[in-house]
Amino acid sequence: MGDLDQFQYLLLMACCLLITLPLEFVLSARVYRRVAGLAFAIIPVVIIFSVWDIVGILRDHWSYSTRSTTGWTLIFGMPIEELVFFIVVPICGLLTYEAVGYVLSVLRRRSKVGETGPHA
Repeated sequence: MGDLDQFQYLLLMACCLLITLPLEFVLSARVYRRVAGLAFAIIPVVIIFSVWDIVGILRDHWSYSTRSTTGWTLIFGMPIEELVFFIVVPICGLLTYEAVGYVLSVLRRRSKVGETGPHA
């Protein structure tokens, strides 16, 4: 893979977004269409886990592979990939949660029609 090794983490995050993107349209997840709700859900996650990550870095509890990351860092040495992770994973989780909720609501509606019959 060579020169692309340093982009592995970012490429993985891009793949996660790409794989879950159809949920927005095919299963009516409506996550990207509700920007304020998305921001409200993600901002606390980003803040809390960024602080936690930075504390871990400063206390030498963990480090990051220079081979699989770009080397671009934010405050106190936190890799840009970590910030991307803290944004992408909740988005994918929300997309999945909303898509499952949509499928379950469709199944509930169908089962109610089956229980009462089409003329009830």
